[in-house]
Formats: sequence, structure tokens, C-alpha cells
Amino acid sequence: MTPRTSFALSSPLLTDLYQLTMLQSYFDGGMRGEAVFEFFVRRLPPTRNFLVAAGLEQLVDYLTSLRFDAADLEHLAATGLFHDRFLAELERLRFTGDVDAMPEGTICFPNEPIVRVTAPLPEAQFVETRLINLLHFQTMIASKAARFVLAARGKGLVDFGFRRAHGAEAGVLAARACYLAGFDGTATVLANPLFGIPIFGTMAHSYIEAHESEIAAFEHFVRDYRGNAVLLIDTYDTEAAAERVVELAKRLVGQRRSIASVRIDSGNLDALSRSVRRILDRAPGARIGIFVSGGLDEHDVARLLENGAPIDGFGIGTALDVSSDAPSLDCAYKLQEYQGRPRGKRSPGKATLPGRKQVFRRYTADGRFERDIVALVDDPQDGEPLLVPVMRNGKPIAEPHGGLDEARRRCRESLERLPQAYASLDRAPPFPVEIDPAIERLAAQIRATST
Repeated sequence: MTPRTSFALSSPLLTDLYQLTMLQSYFDGGMRGEAVFEFFVRRLPPTRNFLVAAGLEQLVDYLTSLRFDAADLEHLAATGLFHDRFLAELERLRFTGDVDAMPEGTICFPNEPIVRVTAPLPEAQFVETRLINLLHFQTMIASKAARFVLAARGKGLVDFGFRRAHGAEAGVLAARACYLAGFDGTATVLANPLFGIPIFGTMAHSYIEAHESEIAAFEHFVRDYRGNAVLLIDTYDTEAAAERVVELAKRLVGQRRSIASVRIDSGNLDALSRSVRRILDRAPGARIGIFVSGGLDEHDVARLLENGAPIDGFGIGTALDVSSDAPSLDCAYKLQEYQGRPRGKRSPGKATLPGRKQVFRRYTADGRFERDIVALVDDPQDGEPLLVPVMRNGKPIAEPHGGLDEARRRCRESLERLPQAYASLDRAPPFPVEIDPAIERLAAQIRATST
């Protein structure tokens, strides 16, 4: 058989082999009863106080389009690992179950189910790998992006990280996740037609170097660019370049072209932003902004603004798109119930809480988060239930949560309701997440009877 040279990101072969070998065994053994799996994060990275749930839209797309085509089945047959009856079952496989989840943009904490899948065991089991892949990545990036949003205090934020992302899908989904968390937009062009995210761009140092002079490069760009022109001024001498920007601004008076901002990508951004601000303030017309970039993390952003640097916006790249300080989350997707009976692990350090669960959030009198309670779904508690219906019988519930714009609003409002300690970039004590005693009793029963 000729090896594939490309693949679709919707391919069901984007999975672990053991999902398929288990699936064959389930089919052979007639194990098709209803199963309940939950996706959750066991513990926070040391540099996180909270997480932002993200990736649900892509998960729903995956579940609704799940199917094996002839080429998929041919490749699986060629492995010699699967018999013909099983491959015929795969050809008919569709996701027919239910999904309940925290809407995207919800702030969440460890040991809380973020997504619950209820479906026949083969279906619920098979989707594990891609489900974790989609939810883990965007939740990780959105959680990192939210820290930048808190640090930026309302200043502009643009995602610059595509070129350092770990692959094309990661770069595009990172743009989505950071916009959800409150960024103003991205430099990744495909994010605009895919998700409606605003796109922003400046210029490269090579553009400046390709011209005979810096001022010629600036003038050429401003006269040709149809958007809000942002001029890169640190290729040679940053302050001298700022003087040239003022010179150009004077020549543009009365014309249809103008300079929106300058960008500084290197050097002492605090000192340079101050000296450049003084120079730009001599330019006629509308105020020219200062935009900075160059390997910034959220602590850099916070420090610059705390020191009063006159910076209007930040381009954030590597630190965001690879979540450099916390590049993974300790997350899992575990069986909690099968054929009406609770199930759970006893593994040291990885024991699970059995039963299908709900998270109830309580608020203080002034509307801030007070505590979360994880309880069984048939034992409701006081507070706001965070998991809501997303799919029923394999069909999405039409626009139940308003899409990306609504997720963005939800995240913004949630960040405003965080207690101050958790909105800080410094590590806070764990947010109070209570496990209802009924779940603890259920876990004890399973430990006493499982073999």
C-alpha cells in the first residue's frame, strides 16, 4: 500500500492505537452499554491560579463528523491487527451520545469535570485521544492568555506566536484561544476567515533593510498600506527612527495616509518607550501609539506598566503560543460510570472520583467567586451549575452558548469576578473546591469492593 503523504485534521486515525484495539475487544465481547467519561485537570501548574475552559467548539465539530472512510479502513486492514467484522463495525461507527460541559470561557479549577460524555462504551472510549488533544491545548493557551490580559490592564494585546507554535493547527487554535481569553486579535491570517478574529500586522526588519534608507521604507509602506500603518523603528537606531517618523508625519498632513503606531522589538523597552514618546509627541495630527514586542511574558508586561512605561499595546509570541512556563496540563478523561454502576481508579496519585458529577459555584455578596462544590448530578447543591447540555443523541444543541464572541464575554466577566488573590500573577492558595461527602462515600465503597 502507498503511504499517505497528507491527512485531514478530522481523520479518525488521529488517535492512539490502543483505542482501536480496545474497541475491537469491546465489540467482540458485546460491551456496548452506556458509559460516562469525564475530562478534568488533576492539578494546576505552579504558575497558575486558575484555568479557562476552551476547545469545546472543535470537540463538537469532531464528534459530529466522526466516521471512517474507505481509505481509513484500508489502512487499518493492512496492519493485520483487525478482523473484517470489526472493520465493518467501524464503517458504521458514529457518535450518538450526549455531551455536557462548562461553556468556553468558564474559569475552572482542579478536580472539576470540564466535559462529561455519556454514550455507548465503544463511542465514549474511542473519542478519548482527540478529545484530550483538543481540550488540553486550547485550555492551556487560554489560561496563559488570561494572565496576559490581567497584566495588560486594558492595553492592547495581539498574538504574534504562529511562527513558534508547534505546528499549523496549534498556531491557528492558539490564535482562537487567546482571542477567547481577551486578546484584541492575532497576526495569523487564517484565524480571520475561520473564526472571525481581527488580524493585525506591522513589518519585518528585512523590509527596512531592503530599502536604501529607513525613511524611504517608512514612506513606501505608509503610502501602500491600506490599514492602520505601524512602523518598525528598532532596525538601526530607535530614537533616530522615531525622529524620521515625525518627519514623515509632517509630510503626510492633509493626505489620506497616516501613521497609527510605531513598534519597538528590542532593547530597553521601558527607557526607549519614554524617549520615543517624547519624540512622537512633536508629530502633528492624531497621537501616534507605541506598540512593543520581543520575547515578552506576562511578568514583563506587568512590570513595564507598573513602572509607568507609555506603551499602548503588546505583541506576544513564543511565551503565549507554547505556554512556555507551563507547556502541559495534568489532565485526564476517565470512566466514571458503566451500565449504571459507578467506576473509579485506586491508582496511587491518580485515583478518580466515581459517578457522573456536576460543579456548583457559589458567590460572595459582591458577586465574586467564593467556592465550588463537586457533587453527583442527582444530588444538586446550592449554587450555579457550571456544566450545561451541549449535545444530545449525537446532535449539537443549536448555538446554546453564543459562539466565540459569547465565550470571550464570559471569560472577561469571569476574570472580573475572580477574588483579587487569584487574579494576581503570583501564586495564590488553592481555590476552595469541595468534594461532596456522597462522592467520597461512593469512592470508599468502590475501593472496598473492586478487585
